[in-house]
Formats: sequence, C-alpha cells, structure tokens
Amino acid sequence: MDICRKSSCGSAGSAASLTPERAALIQQAFRLEGLTIAWMIVEGAVAISAGIAAGSLTLTAFGLDSLIELASACVLIWRLNVELRRGQAFSESAERTASKIGGALLFALAAYIVAGAVWSLWTRHGEAFSLPGLIVALLAIPIMTLLARRKIAIATKLGSRAMRADAVESITCGWLSLVVVIGLIADLLLRAWWVDAVTSLAIAGFVVKEAREAWKGEECCDRD
Repeated sequence: MDICRKSSCGSAGSAASLTPERAALIQQAFRLEGLTIAWMIVEGAVAISAGIAAGSLTLTAFGLDSLIELASACVLIWRLNVELRRGQAFSESAERTASKIGGALLFALAAYIVAGAVWSLWTRHGEAFSLPGLIVALLAIPIMTLLARRKIAIATKLGSRAMRADAVESITCGWLSLVVVIGLIADLLLRAWWVDAVTSLAIAGFVVKEAREAWKGEECCDRD
C-alpha cells in the first residue's frame, strides 16, 4: 500500500508547495533527529567503553545498538531534507529508500538481539556490574521514551513509514536500556546472569514485525 495514498505526496511541486503545517512538522522532525544523534553519541561512547572495561557483552552490545540508532537518524534526516528542499513530489522515492534502509537496520537490530541473547545463554555469561553503564542505561529509558512518542506522533501526521521505523529504533533502544538495567541489578544482587538474555529475546519479535512493515513500505497510519 502506498504510504502517501492519503496525502499529497504524489502531487507536483517544489519545496514552496509544502504547506506551512507540513513544513513545521518537518522542522520538528529535524530537531528530534538532532537530539537523537546527540544522545546516541553519548550513549554509544559510554556504553561501549564501560562494557569493554567491565567485560560485559550485553553492555557493549547496547553501545553498538546506539550506532544502529545513529545510522537510522542520519537516514531519516536525509529523507526529510529531500522533502524540505525539493517538495513532496520528490519525497516519495526518498521515503521508499529511507523506509527500506530503516527496515534493514531493524532486521540488523533483531539479529543482534537474538545473537547476543543466544551467546549469553550458551556461554552462561551475563553482565558484569558497571556504574557508568547503569547510569547511561537509566537515563536512556525516559529520553528514548519521550523521543519515540514524539517521532510516532509526527510520523503519523506526515504519513512516513521511514520515520515510523526510526521511532521503533528509539522504542527498542528504550526497552534494551531497561533490559540492561535489570541485568546489571540482577547480576549485582542475585548473580542471575541469564535475566538480560531472556528478556532481550522477548523484544526481538516486535522488532522483526516492524522491520517487515518498514521494508514493505506499508502505510504507517490512517490520516484524515
């Protein structure tokens, strides 16, 4: 189904043809992606360095997930820039391309989740406690939740599957942050090394579903 069926994405025009409301939405989307990139740089750097220092596979993988989210945000910025500079008539092709890239990144994220969980269960190796890792994971939960909600709201109004896929990246990052926190605390208090692996697997199905929809370019929402 064409994601732009209920919008004017297929109409001729240039950037000047964008309505003020749509242009304002795109500017909001730019700001959200800018915030995402800034946080992902911090989150990725702290999580990877803390994971390596603590010998934590899950915490290191959490940092690598931040790099996937960073790539997703960059792709979405490119897609938004095409529409802002050239208008909705030129955004349809960019939307399809960005949606497929977003879907591919989600598939990669799902593969990482499953591989990390299986490896952790196979080696019986959970997270080693890391205070910096715990702090960055705790901060990521509210930050990614707020970003995801705003991205979904704007994706709905724009009719953008690509932005929806990027929002799912943020949602998944928030859930993985919670998984990291649970795993770190469980390891510290209970030595329950398997908790993070089991809870991570529960997220994979949701990510695959969204990845398939993004890859197919299915309509993300119904709009008036």
